[in-house]
Formats: sequence, structure tokens, C-alpha cells
Amino acid sequence: MPNELVKVETVSGLIEAEILRGLLEAAGVAAELSHEAALSVYSFGIGRMARVEVMVRAEQEDLARKIIDDYNSGALATPDDPA
Repeated sequence: MPNELVKVETVSGLIEAEILRGLLEAAGVAAELSHEAALSVYSFGIGRMARVEVMVRAEQEDLARKIIDDYNSGALATPDDPA
């Protein structure tokens, strides 16, 4: 199905979700966040309300998962970043 969205990650909070969206979009992967409108009203969440799903088009899922895996493993850190 064209333009079908798939969830590639669930994070706790809008800040981390925005970081992931920025990384994905910098690599040419269009990303959308779930609960974006509700979180922008409150700017924080507790428990399940803090969860944000990062979604991409199905045809970009593999690339998105690679970028997120690299981010989570620290592979995207620069030499100047403290480990």
C-alpha cells in the first residue's frame, strides 16, 4: 500500500522523538510522530501518555531502523562526544 506508515520506534517523551525525527529527516526519511498534538499542549507526559511512536513510510522502514539502531548503539557519536 503506497504511503503506508509503519512504527519504527517508541520512545518516552517528545524530546527524544524529535531527536530521532531530526536524524531521520536529515537522512531523507520523512517521519511522523504519534500523539504530537496532545504532547505539544502539555509538553510532558507521564506513563503511557509520555510514549511517542516514530513512524515512517513502509518503503523507508529498513533505512529508518538502521539509523535508529546506529543512534541507540552510539555509532552516530562524534569523536569529541564524551562516551
